[in-house]
Amino acid sequence: QVTLVESGGGLVQAGGSLRLTCAISGRTDYVAAMAWFRQSAGKEREFGSGIRYNGGYTDVAESVKGRFFVSRDNAKNEAYLEMDILKPEDTAVYFCAGHARDYPSQSEEDSPTWGQGTQVTVSS
Repeated sequence: QVTLVESGGGLVQAGGSLRLTCAISGRTDYVAAMAWFRQSAGKEREFGSGIRYNGGYTDVAESVKGRFFVSRDNAKNEAYLEMDILKPEDTAVYFCAGHARDYPSQSEEDSPTWGQGTQVTVSS
């Protein structure tokens, strides 16, 4: 079994930054590509960014491109989401997800493993 745990969420003013961490534990070999999704109140969960196992490829949604940056440290079994120039519309619960394939997927159906989420609130 593999477990993902997000941390680093909180309340931040518009224009500020946050760094989320996704800690991978247990059968870490069950996950390769990692992705970050988010879900705002009353909306469906949406893809934000993803990263290949070796970190050599990333995929970023247009809505956050240039502001959000995904990275990982496989030695620490962690993935990260650096979020800069935050906007009130970035307010959401942020989830990390993983699957065994090498490249990330924008489809949440492709990821069988999810964290519990961490709340990010951006005030105007």
